[in-house]
Amino acid sequence: MATGLGACHHDSHDTQPSPPPVTAAFSAEVARTSHGLVHVRANDFRSLGYGLAYAYAQDNICMFADSLLTARGERSQFFGPDAHATARSGDEYGSASGFMDLSNQDSDFFFKGYVDLDQLRANYAAGAKEPRDVLEGYVAGYNRYLKDYAGKYPAACNNAKWVRPITLDDMYLVLAEKALHASGEVFAKELVAGARDPGISAPVLSYARRKPDPAFFMARLQHMQRHAFGSNALAVGKDMSASGRGLLLGNPHYPWTSTDRFYQAHLTVPGRYDAMGVILGGMPMIVIGFNQNVAWSHTVSFANHFTTFRLALDQGDATGTTYLIDGERIKMSSKTVTIDMLMADGSLVKRSKTFYFSRQGAVLVKPEAGINWTTNAAYVLNDPNRNNTRLLEQWLGIGTATSVQTLKASLDKVAGLPWVYTLAADRDGNALFADASVVPRMGADKFASDCLLLAALALFDGSRAACALGQDANAPAGIYSPANAPSMLRTDYVANSNDSYWLTNARALLTGPAPLGYSPLYGRTGIEQKLRTRIGFRQFEERVQQKQKLQLSDLQDLMFADRVYAAELVLPDLLPACAASSDATIVQACTALQGWDRRTNVDSRGAVLFREFWNIAANLSNKWAVPLNPADPVNTPSGVAPAAMPAMLAALKTAALKLQSVNVPFDGRLGDYQGETRNGVRTPMHGGVGDIDGSYNSIRMSTDLTPTGYNNVYWGASYIQTVTFDDNGPLAQAMLTYGQSVDPKSPYYADQIGIYARKEWPVLPFTQDKIKADPNYKSMTLSE
Repeated sequence: MATGLGACHHDSHDTQPSPPPVTAAFSAEVARTSHGLVHVRANDFRSLGYGLAYAYAQDNICMFADSLLTARGERSQFFGPDAHATARSGDEYGSASGFMDLSNQDSDFFFKGYVDLDQLRANYAAGAKEPRDVLEGYVAGYNRYLKDYAGKYPAACNNAKWVRPITLDDMYLVLAEKALHASGEVFAKELVAGARDPGISAPVLSYARRKPDPAFFMARLQHMQRHAFGSNALAVGKDMSASGRGLLLGNPHYPWTSTDRFYQAHLTVPGRYDAMGVILGGMPMIVIGFNQNVAWSHTVSFANHFTTFRLALDQGDATGTTYLIDGERIKMSSKTVTIDMLMADGSLVKRSKTFYFSRQGAVLVKPEAGINWTTNAAYVLNDPNRNNTRLLEQWLGIGTATSVQTLKASLDKVAGLPWVYTLAADRDGNALFADASVVPRMGADKFASDCLLLAALALFDGSRAACALGQDANAPAGIYSPANAPSMLRTDYVANSNDSYWLTNARALLTGPAPLGYSPLYGRTGIEQKLRTRIGFRQFEERVQQKQKLQLSDLQDLMFADRVYAAELVLPDLLPACAASSDATIVQACTALQGWDRRTNVDSRGAVLFREFWNIAANLSNKWAVPLNPADPVNTPSGVAPAAMPAMLAALKTAALKLQSVNVPFDGRLGDYQGETRNGVRTPMHGGVGDIDGSYNSIRMSTDLTPTGYNNVYWGASYIQTVTFDDNGPLAQAMLTYGQSVDPKSPYYADQIGIYARKEWPVLPFTQDKIKADPNYKSMTLSE
């Protein structure tokens, strides 16, 4: 960095002012503390993004560069059209998304055809300045890393042609990909199927051969809501807090090995922004964390973030690309995109597709589900997250909140969260739950009208303007204002584990405004809740009954209690029945379950047997003796119905035979059969499956049961934080279970695996004094 020199002068009356010093375009202090936690401090947001990108690339260059190929639509160019996104292999990184699984060809067409880069540019240009600034800095910081470390990247991507400098457009695409997790990406394959190949100018079918099948949509949504990623969050207010300050437990269940990994960071622009927690997959803002006054977490919302419409097509247009609204003819817009595909002989072949869009959304096709594009009708996906560029602005608003009230005000103003609930607690002892996610403005009245064609598909009549999306005041077009969405501000507690907003507080069920309640798009009420949700509320209420007032240590105990709620509900009836069986295998299995502590600690014996049993038994219909009581959704349904007991015993025998087939003892210690291996070192892991078995602490393993057990975590407990406050600021303990880096040679690759396995809670340094006092503190100033 250069400084100016003073100019010459002729005499005292003829002087020239010295030019100002040349100021660096970017300058950030980048510090590290224990476990590689990154603290970036800068005087502006451009420099903040610059320092963060450099640190993130140090830890995750190969994964991020690979995931950029997905967002750019360039996977086929480097890895061929038939392969899928890179999966974890041994100790090498993975970049595959858990929200979709497409061939590279389909993935490239989806991102190039469905994502509207021109609209993203326009939206960012018209939006707040600080998000653009941090993205500009991020681009510069990433590219600075590439230059500084050229030829010295980790082995997985060193000298790879696909590790290239990025542009601002690339970061727009990275954020756009995140926004689509619960909408466009859910139906990515169908959206690509709705695009036409060159030379095709008319619908394939003249009429629909079958009606739309709701089972297809239901299965896709169930996978997303119940088998994809989840989370737990608990915010405790002053009525139940020993200190009178808010308490927060955040426990997102996210991938351990993909582009959606979290990354621990502390980002500071003095006087403007000071937040610590995690960023998500390279997004340069704290998405879950805390500041001086507020702590927050997110759980994946149970709401639908899309609708579908059936278009009536103009019979006079043989191409099937003119649709009718109240008789008015409207031409679809189209977008033709071309991808490069690497062939087996090393050559590149180009292929093109044309995507079509109505005002209500993009055309999608799923013939086997009756979703066809015919001469008289087409189906489109309405996806309000497709052009949602408010993510960074929203998380900036959250990160600068001074109370849960100001946090809620930011949610109401920006409406930028794509698909998550928000739970928060503040230093004054207030607790907040809000579904401020992007939800189409389709009211309960429309669901009760003839506009609704098929409820399971959220399918509406696209031929009438009266059936179009509504508009809330002070909200982006076509979505609900969070001010009109489910929320709850209390001084006792709020909690969520990805179920409906209905059960946010077991003492005060949230039903919505009279007479119709909230839109059905926000989720159903009065229905059976997941077992993971129920154990969360049950163990919390039990702890409150025992202690009345709670501390952070209580939340940590609840996090790692490792109870299995399915066992607590079923074993009291199952054990007497299986003990009385005449089948020797069932009796032996029964003996093992009798000795099990009904938990998933590493020393728990019998947990593997119960898991395999319940994986079968959970799918039995009419299994509960006590049906759901909507007034008591935490404790009902429960017990084993007598008529279901024979099937339960059969499931137990099937599970027992499976264990015998892989030489796993019925009373095998869980830690011997559930583990994560890094650099050849296997760490026994505690934790249960989650929704299926009612385990609050959830991990989903990458393999089924094998002779070596369940091997390596696919997703589950990831960033886990507990936060409260004292007079000086936040008191936080947290871990990133899988560590900061995907590089096997990094010191931060496996260092937090043991922390999670041992149920330790590292203290996070928030103030400058505590950061510099960290035994592993080191710092550098990065500028250009």
